[in-house]
Amino acid sequence: MNANETHEDACSACSIEIDEDQPQSNRLTIAIAAVSGVLLAIGLVLEFELSQQIYAHMLYLVVMGIAGYRIYKNALTDLLHKRVDMNLLMSIAAIGAFLIGHAEEGASVIFLFFTAEFLEDYSVQRARNSVTSLLKLAPEEALVKRNGSEVRMHVHDISIGETILVKPGEKVPLDSVVTAGSSGVNESPLTGESVPVSKKIGSQVYAGTMNLDGFLEVEVTKRSDETQIARVAKLVQEAQRNKSPTEKFVNRFAGRYTPIVIVLALLTAIVPPLLFGASLTTWVYRALILLVVSCPCALAISTPVSMVSSITGAARNGVLVKSASAIEAIAELRIVAFDKTGTLTEGKLVVTDILPVNPSSKNNVLSVAASLEAKSSHPIASAITELATKQGVELQGIMELKTIPGLGVEGTVGGEMYLVGSVNMFLDRGVPYPELTVTELQEAGKTTILVAHSNPKQTIGIIALADSIRPEAIQAVRELKRLRVETVMISGDNDYTATAIAGKVGIDHFHAGLLPEDKVEEVEALTEKHGHVAMVGDGINDAPALAKANVGIAMGAIGSDVALETADVALMHDDISKVSYLVSLGRKTMRIVKQNIWASILVKSAFAALAVVGLVSLWMAVAIGDMGLSLAVILNAMRLALIKPRL
Repeated sequence: MNANETHEDACSACSIEIDEDQPQSNRLTIAIAAVSGVLLAIGLVLEFELSQQIYAHMLYLVVMGIAGYRIYKNALTDLLHKRVDMNLLMSIAAIGAFLIGHAEEGASVIFLFFTAEFLEDYSVQRARNSVTSLLKLAPEEALVKRNGSEVRMHVHDISIGETILVKPGEKVPLDSVVTAGSSGVNESPLTGESVPVSKKIGSQVYAGTMNLDGFLEVEVTKRSDETQIARVAKLVQEAQRNKSPTEKFVNRFAGRYTPIVIVLALLTAIVPPLLFGASLTTWVYRALILLVVSCPCALAISTPVSMVSSITGAARNGVLVKSASAIEAIAELRIVAFDKTGTLTEGKLVVTDILPVNPSSKNNVLSVAASLEAKSSHPIASAITELATKQGVELQGIMELKTIPGLGVEGTVGGEMYLVGSVNMFLDRGVPYPELTVTELQEAGKTTILVAHSNPKQTIGIIALADSIRPEAIQAVRELKRLRVETVMISGDNDYTATAIAGKVGIDHFHAGLLPEDKVEEVEALTEKHGHVAMVGDGINDAPALAKANVGIAMGAIGSDVALETADVALMHDDISKVSYLVSLGRKTMRIVKQNIWASILVKSAFAALAVVGLVSLWMAVAIGDMGLSLAVILNAMRLALIKPRL
């Protein structure tokens, strides 16, 4: 096999399981169903309109042969392995009906069951492949700059570090970083967000996303089998294979239920003729109906088809649920705990106030602070120097710069010694400062930095900074309250900041000043009190708390391997409004699972009772009590894929 043949056989998102033979298999199944349907119809006309019973029965045998081949084969295989399933029940019913003179019903049973099985398989497979079909849209070739020329190559042959050219209207072939150009990129296949994301030099771009309006040169950071979109697809497929507690229970129930049904059918066929002298043919026929109508097809698929639909729908909306068990846990949530920084807030400090002691020295306060902080990578220093750059404030030369870890910096600016730091630094140095103003700023949830002359010790100004609240945070909390879910914030910040943020967002309770191990203890306490708790964090600093919660929800998983591995649920975009969508989806999923289970039990029970008294026929049992019910269960479950976030 050469390289080209390998490329043709491989899927576009490497390592993703895609059944390439499925379309061909579907066409064959459709052809068998069509031929069987036509032959069955001709047979019915021959028998009931033209009284040609022999020819009709010959056609019925052909229908039972071509449509029932796989059914009989599966039944025999299961029987050899001492298993009893729906294929065996249908085989017994069809062959039994033929032998007691109901040939048309035997053929009808096989034809309807064959058709129902195909429709069920097709519906479930379509749901399973709906995410993968998006991923297959990722390009399999890319334009690569190599040895001074542009070469179109298959993505499998492109190495990390190579440069790819992405033109407007093309999809990004591999996870990369932009090295030249700028453009808007549609990341909806990964995040569910249709609003384009601006990309410039240094920005990350991901395979399968669409470059909209600019020319980009990008440097490859991940091979084709390591891209974010390929990993998401694999995780979704693993989640779809995972069985929830409800599904495991239903499977155990169905495994014990089927043998019981066979025994009841045997008793129905034998007891009335033996004890009461009733017609053997009549009661065998009713027993066969009981076998068919008691077939647990709808019950068996009621949970998995709902879970597949739910997980797939969530993935298409930028929410990666990693197991069916997580869906059940989400449905039980009564409280959601949020980390503050990077979850409820943007996670980036910005300067909100510059308060000079002398109103005319405002620019001097910013200039001194920015000059001393210019070489620091601390978030506070970055916020101050960023504002100075925006306002065109000129930085001054510094000498004798000294950093005091955890407190601030001091150094000579313009020939004078200055201090820039926290309140604790000023208390340690005995530098007076306006305590009332600082307290008011802290109570408003702001971080305060003081600027002062070192000699004489005199404060010249205060710089206040704050971490801005995410635009969607307030509405997200409001939506959770609408769903009767309590909210709590657990933060490492001080009480002042935590109080301010919790008040603005509308959080019910908060706990401040917590270290990572304290957050774990807090989640344990919440679990003990409320039963089911979700923890929402960034997936890195909050990993222990995410792991301890019943449901760990990681923010901004796009680009974060840790978030994908740590949490039960990963929000591909930094959008906490998806948390309320997730709760709604979990609850609706479990409601539909229960609806499907109860509908299966009630309809089957009703048809079983009617079968015993002879009020339903064999074909009705299959068409309505089995095939019709199974399709109703599937269609009900498919509604979950249509649920969209409210916000």
